[in-house]
Amino acid sequence: MIREETERIEEKILSPYATLSSKSKGRARPEDKCNIRTDFQRDRDRIIYSKAFRRLKHKTQVFISPEGDHYRTRLTHTLEVSQIARTIARSLRLNEDLTEAIALGHDLGHTPFGHAGERVLKEVCSLGFMHNEQSVRVVEKLEKNGKGLNLTYEVLDGIRCHTGEKKADTLEGRIVKFADRIAYINHDIEDAIRGGVISQDELPKSCLKVLGDTSGERINNMIVNIIENSRDKSDIAMSPEYWEATEELRRFMFENVYIGSSAKAEEGKAENLIRSLYLKLVEEPGLLPGEFHSKIPEEGVERVVSDYIAGMTDRYAVNVFNAIFIPARWMRF
Repeated sequence: MIREETERIEEKILSPYATLSSKSKGRARPEDKCNIRTDFQRDRDRIIYSKAFRRLKHKTQVFISPEGDHYRTRLTHTLEVSQIARTIARSLRLNEDLTEAIALGHDLGHTPFGHAGERVLKEVCSLGFMHNEQSVRVVEKLEKNGKGLNLTYEVLDGIRCHTGEKKADTLEGRIVKFADRIAYINHDIEDAIRGGVISQDELPKSCLKVLGDTSGERINNMIVNIIENSRDKSDIAMSPEYWEATEELRRFMFENVYIGSSAKAEEGKAENLIRSLYLKLVEEPGLLPGEFHSKIPEEGVERVVSDYIAGMTDRYAVNVFNAIFIPARWMRF
């Protein structure tokens, strides 16, 4: 079979530190193997064909309701993370299919309106909320009408660990964590400059001296630095100089773009929208769509409302808010 041939090729050409498809810890629900695709290839395909993946195109990355076609969305961010992660994995002879599956699935549970939505759900839901955990919940329980995608352990672990302190069990998962940071720092700089929020001259010179002047230079140099510092090693790492410069650039973005800038002027409205929706739906769960009602006895109303809101696109959240809180027009002819 083609799959078995692919698995034999992996065993011959991949690094001793790579995660082999044939050695996966498997799925929560055992399945027959595909004749053509490896387990990690199947996971990648399941993610791409999921409804949650399609919704990413209408979810905010950083800039809420921007006027212009070239600002990133959560979907374009995901694709950029995938590209960066695959480049690193291929260069280190790690499992590119596993890396791609993790990258494509890492933000499936992200809220509408970016991190503003996440902050509000974390604040108002007594159960807590983290977008990485929600991404795992999407693929385990919410997709396919509650059946989930039944992904492999390695993909689930990589999605869960793409942010936060815990390291993924696989090097492929650790690559995605770096790729996510490389992508969002650099493309958010591009979008912020395009939007007039910051200028090139304001970027910290000490960072640019190490990482590069342009977005393309920085991404390339950061990728090369990771490859050089991770080749034939049991972990994924940047050099101390590059890591320090990357963190300094990230701090600059938080201080000048992510918090309190003109680009975030609409964020307070988005937060109020999410907060109002959550409190109203918890108080009156009968307003939820019918398919969510049956889940309340098992999951509890707070979890079900969180799932519903986290799965919304920006525009759907606005439409639901308007339907609940804004009086409809009345006209007599």
